[in-house]
Amino acid sequence: MKSYTLEVSLTLIKDWRSKDEKIVFTNGVFDLLHVGHVDYLERAKSMGDRLIVGINDDASVRRLGKAPERPINPEWARAQIIAALKPVDAVIIFGEDTPLRLIESILPDVLVKGGDYNADCTDAADPAYIVGSTEVIRNGGKVKALSLVQGFSTTNIVSILKRTNS
Repeated sequence: MKSYTLEVSLTLIKDWRSKDEKIVFTNGVFDLLHVGHVDYLERAKSMGDRLIVGINDDASVRRLGKAPERPINPEWARAQIIAALKPVDAVIIFGEDTPLRLIESILPDVLVKGGDYNADCTDAADPAYIVGSTEVIRNGGKVKALSLVQGFSTTNIVSILKRTNS
């Protein structure tokens, strides 16, 4: 299994860096896996040698206020599903409201988020700001925002399911 604590992940990262492997980090809820998630993770992985995915724990998902029924899948199930995907080298479940602590600990070579964020945004109060971007850039890394696959999101899937069940 590729789901680890931060401490175990840092040991793996040290080994990967000793081999000059480029570390990519992204994070998200990844509640109902869909083609948009798979496409996103494949493109994120193509930016380096190792892809680490931070997964919001259940409590932090609820604090994000996505919807009262979210997450649909518990954190351990979401982590196991994401860890099973070929592009993913490690999964870390985190409980903070943002992945800043993870990013500061890992200091990836590339920080990746979806196209609803802006890699050039420097205003931390702006919803398009990528948390951790300042720290990654200060460390010599890059920050990228990847376009999303139109029409695919967990929110859209939940909305369709609600309509068909009413």
